Amino acid sequence: MEAIAPHPDQLVHIRIMLGVIMGLSLTRLLSGLASFVQHGNRERIYLVHLGWVLFLFSAVIHFWWFQFALHNVVRWSFELYLFLIFYAALFFLICTILFPDRKEEHLNFADYFHARQKWFYGLLAALFMVDVIDTLWKGVDHFHALGIVYFIRQSIMVVLCLIAIFVRNRKFHQIFVIAALTAQVLWIVRYYQFLS
Repeated sequence: MEAIAPHPDQLVHIRIMLGVIMGLSLTRLLSGLASFVQHGNRERIYLVHLGWVLFLFSAVIHFWWFQFALHNVVRWSFELYLFLIFYAALFFLICTILFPDRKEEHLNFADYFHARQKWFYGLLAALFMVDVIDTLWKGVDHFHALGIVYFIRQSIMVVLCLIAIFVRNRKFHQIFVIAALTAQVLWIVRYYQFLS
């Protein structure tokens, strides 16, 4: 029996679905940032919250960039399609935690963020774990090409997220978000500056 070649529009179709979800994520972040400008007197900026907003903004853009490697997928399955939608949806859920529809019960973003930190860091840990699955799905060669640094980075981020769920010390959260942002920038420059 002859193998059926994938239809050239399959990847386009999948990218459109991912683009919709990632677009909603960016919209949530940008709308939230715009509220700081629109309501400068009412919305007090909390640097930990803002740091994670910047991290997620770069992570969403980075996700869209490195998913170019999906062109290497020879055979698409419904399971892979669902997995990618789930992966993209994690970004959206995290972005909605950073900028909720309403936060009236909390006076500022510092109180709000720490009231939701279990959800935020739990979903962020899941995001890093799902990224490992996504990397493996693109092939063992792709996984190995990223080197041991990738696995160490993902493991450290998952562990720190799980610790951050329970830590109330705000200094810890400040150091964590600075380290995460720094690691994100270095990672993008080192491995994903150019499409391949």
